[in-house]
Amino acid sequence: MDRPKIGLALGGGVARGWAHIGVLRALQAADIEADIICGTSIGAVVGGCFLAGKLDELEAWARSLTRLKIMSYLDFHVRMPSLIGGERLIRELEGHLGPVAIENLPRRFATVATDLTTGHEVWLHEGPLVEAIRASFSLPGIFPPVLIRNRWLVDGALVNPVPVSLCVAQGATLVIAVNLNADLIGKARASGGDFQASFDILEAIEKTQPAGVTGLVKRLFRRQPATPSMFGVMTSSLNIVLDRITRSRLAGDPPDVHIAPKLGHIGIMEFDRAAEMIDLGIRATEAALPEIQAAMDALGMRQNGGNGEAESAELLTPPAPSRTT
Repeated sequence: MDRPKIGLALGGGVARGWAHIGVLRALQAADIEADIICGTSIGAVVGGCFLAGKLDELEAWARSLTRLKIMSYLDFHVRMPSLIGGERLIRELEGHLGPVAIENLPRRFATVATDLTTGHEVWLHEGPLVEAIRASFSLPGIFPPVLIRNRWLVDGALVNPVPVSLCVAQGATLVIAVNLNADLIGKARASGGDFQASFDILEAIEKTQPAGVTGLVKRLFRRQPATPSMFGVMTSSLNIVLDRITRSRLAGDPPDVHIAPKLGHIGIMEFDRAAEMIDLGIRATEAALPEIQAAMDALGMRQNGGNGEAESAELLTPPAPSRTT
């Protein structure tokens, strides 16, 4: 017999992940703290920083981002398997987090990545925190894959955008899921279905890189006027893929509480709109608080200083798949 544990599944969604900061702030204000946090992609970034005690620094950095500052982090490489090397962003993460190991965090944490060779879902629940986060957000074509234990890993959102199943496997009895991709209608409503990306990385590369590099970019990715840009098609397609995979996974592994901030009008690369997304995360979570409390009451849980207590409960932890790292 063991007390029920609250799991928080933070989903992927690229820039929209700043809404997770608002979710965590609202849960803290309500004295609801998760025993287990699992994250996919940007959810791994925010969840890892939170458990490492660096949420304030992450929020301050996110709120400080401008288009120009975002461009300064784009280390474009012609001969890499991605548009961006990602080294500048990793140095930023390492500067804030340092050599923290997942197993030394104050609460249980795990991330999701995808094996590029087999397509298997990979769970990272030990080892260097920054390395696990980097693997989880390595969006194919944008960031390069990460080699961990002889496996090339890419973004976990390809297989499990909202890691409810991972929370359960880590021992969660009550799972609160945060889905960043449930508002495709908002995107259509805001843009009229236009394929143009609100923040096009290819255009940013042209503005920040030397003339030789921008000339190459223009030759490789030149498009006709009034047609969708390559990056616009990529981002619109990613929106659809994330939405459809998320729907499928949540149908098979439904959370106890589903938080879905209305983020469809925000482009997945608009990292400079952190303030708006944090506020939307707060509002969505505040609206879900009665449902969270009802779920806790049904399990006989009561909060005490951020740790759920229970009258009685049986904790069932399914064995992790053999392919899990």
